[in-house]
Order: sequence, then C-alpha cells, then structure tokens
Amino acid sequence: MPGTPPTRFVYLGPEGTFAEQALRSVPAAERGTRTPARSVGEALDSVRAGDADAALVPLENSIGGAVGVTLDEMAEGEPLVITREVILPVEFVLGARPGTSLTSIRTVAAHPQASTQCRGWLRDHLPDSVVVDVLSNGAAAAGAGSGEYDAAICAPIGATRHRLAVLADKIADHPDAVTRFALVSRPGPPPPPTGDDLTSLAVYIAHDRVGALLSVLMELAVRGVNLTRIESRPTGEALGRYVFFLDCTGHVADVRLGEALQGLRRVCADVRFLGSYPRHRWAETAGERPVPAPAGLSDVDYADAAAWLARLRTGELT
Repeated sequence: MPGTPPTRFVYLGPEGTFAEQALRSVPAAERGTRTPARSVGEALDSVRAGDADAALVPLENSIGGAVGVTLDEMAEGEPLVITREVILPVEFVLGARPGTSLTSIRTVAAHPQASTQCRGWLRDHLPDSVVVDVLSNGAAAAGAGSGEYDAAICAPIGATRHRLAVLADKIADHPDAVTRFALVSRPGPPPPPTGDDLTSLAVYIAHDRVGALLSVLMELAVRGVNLTRIESRPTGEALGRYVFFLDCTGHVADVRLGEALQGLRRVCADVRFLGSYPRHRWAETAGERPVPAPAGLSDVDYADAAAWLARLRTGELT
C-alpha cells in the first residue's frame, strides 16, 4: 500500500458478513481496527473524510454480477483508488442455536440474495419452512442467535460470532461462487508492479461521437492490453449517457499500459483512474494465468523501439 500502512479499516457491515470475513484475510486489517459501515457510500466517505485509512467494499459476484452502488460511488465524489482485491468463496451455511434439529425449523432468516443462491437446497431440505428476508447475512445470524428465527443462512463467520451450530455447510446451489471485494484508499502512489496486476478505470465517452466505444477498445487492443471486464452504468445526466468501467491486465507503470492510458485520455471525454493493484492469488488456484504480451508488445519491445527512434532523431540510422 502507498505511504504509511493503513491501521484503520472500515467495511460494509454489519459484523458477521462476508465483507468482514474478506477484510480479515488482509494481514494489516487483522492487526488494525475494523469498523462496520451501514452502506457502501458511508464506508467510502469515511475514507474520503480521513476517518479511516481504507475501506473494503464488494465489487462483483460471480452469480449476481457487478455491485452497481460501488461502481457509482467510485465514479463520483472525491477520487479514491483500489489498492488490493480480495476474492472470497461464497460458502453459505445453515446456522441455528445449539440443540436445534433440522426437522424443527419453521423460519429461516436470509438476505434475499442468499436465499436465492440457496433456493435448491431449501427446496430439498426445508420445503415447509418460511424464508424471512432480512437486511444482511449478519442480521440473519443475529436473528437466529436471539431466537427471533429458528435458523439462518449466513456466512461461516456469522455463525461463529453468534454461537450458532452449523447444521449444514456449503448449501449454495453454485458451489464455485465467489465475491470480489476492493480495498479502497485515498489517492497515492500505487503498489509496485508485480508482473500480475490489474488496472481499473472509469471511462466517459462522448455520447454524440460515432464509434466512441470502439475507439476506447482499440487503444487497448493495439497495445496488447487484455480487457478482463467491462461494465456500463448510467451517469444520471440524461437517458442514454453511460460511464464504462474497465478492468485490464497490467500496471500503470508498464510502458504499454501507460501508452494506452495516454490514448484514452486523448479520445475520451474523461478518464478516472481507479487504481493499479496485484491480482488476488485466488485467480491462480482457479486456473487463470497472466496473459502474456503479444509479440512486439512487451515492455522490452517498447523500450527497444523507443531507443531506435531516439537514434533516428540524432542521425544514427543503425
């Protein structure tokens, strides 16, 4: 992380959620203070105001897609940058007070997204139980712990925090589901390149320019920059006006990505840099590897071409 290592962390609360579990995988956060926030906006504003050094917020889920509120908050207001990503397996458990049997469960507390992701398991194992919508996985675990509900679909950390017995684990219908979180801080020098990095951008294109989006993609493609994600969100200015969120491989310190950023600056109405940071190690376990630069587009190739041009400009033709 840039500058002084962060010690004050905030995350999308409440306690006992996947966000807290993801944050606790960050060594500095495990040693520092961790404060839950009521919303993504509140978490990010705490960082902007200097009340926290970094915030952990969800970016996307492999089942539900992008978290729109996070993208919107990152595109607006004082700039913030991503310094780290955390990818966490979404492993839901069914928790209940000790001594509760599966056959005695009549009410199950769950966040709507959690119950949706566990619909098949609920149908097969608790067909007669009523699922009650609550605001978060943490609230579900708290409700089961207090006796308000017979059981809860929650994160493992929520079951542990509220002393629930785990009656069933890994109950999601998609066992390989993951959520991607971003650790966000105030602008500063990005973490040094590792050779396996991502760069995130918010790109605004001229709405009245034919082929504007194609021009954006070409700036990346001709330099061999691999685009790993693209999302569009309305700007709120008028119907049909969008900001595009891009994730691409590489680091702002890389020559080819640096040239691509210069190109985007020329052809776009605006570009907001959202950070260069290491890819999470989870990508390696999932079988993903960095995409090598095409022939002629590595940093070595760029350096060689720049040196050749410099020789030409001084009269050396070899």
